[in-house]
Order: sequence, then structure tokens, then C-alpha cells
Amino acid sequence: MKSLELSEVILSALKERKAFDIVRINVEEKTSVADYFIIASARSSTQVKSLSEHIEEAVEKQGGRAIRKEGVQDARWIVLDFGDVIVHLFNDETRLFYHLERLWGEGEKISNDF
Repeated sequence: MKSLELSEVILSALKERKAFDIVRINVEEKTSVADYFIIASARSSTQVKSLSEHIEEAVEKQGGRAIRKEGVQDARWIVLDFGDVIVHLFNDETRLFYHLERLWGEGEKISNDF
């Protein structure tokens, strides 16, 4: 699956589970690590973990899988690495602290609060 298609599958999964402040950043020209970063917020650690599980299920249905995942235990910031697309799931407080958009560019705003 191409990186744009993969990002669309992930974005749909995030919207289904009521993630908010979803941003897709095209980083193809900025790094060789990935084509897209997707950043989203959740209201609690429980929701962060639920979002990560839902994303993995949605991607697996399309024949993909996470190469690596970090932060699942604590669930304040979970990173899912799908190769060309890297997903950052935050609780509110952690996202404000790290503010990845500042580092990589504002990106394409996908959703507002639900």
C-alpha cells in the first residue's frame, strides 16, 4: 500500500474513534525516515491506547502492520511506525509539551475537536 493510501486508512481509523486535533504532515522533503507523520490527540491514556489498537486493526485489514511501536505501556505518547507513515498519539498534556508540529511544520489539519 502506498504511503498516501496508508495515511488515509489511519486517518479514517482516528476519526472513527473520536481522536481530535488530527494533523498529517508531509515530511518527504524533510527526512528519509518517513513520508508522513500523523499526529492526533486523545482525552485520556485509555483512549490513546484504544486509538493505537484500532489503527493497527485497520491497517492489518489492508495487509499492513506496524514495524515498531513505543509507549504502549504508559499510553501518554504512543508511536506507531508503519514504515512510510509514523503515527504519534498523545494525551493533551503530553502533546502540548512536545508540540511536534513546531519541529516538522504545521501540516494539513484534518479535524477539529469533536
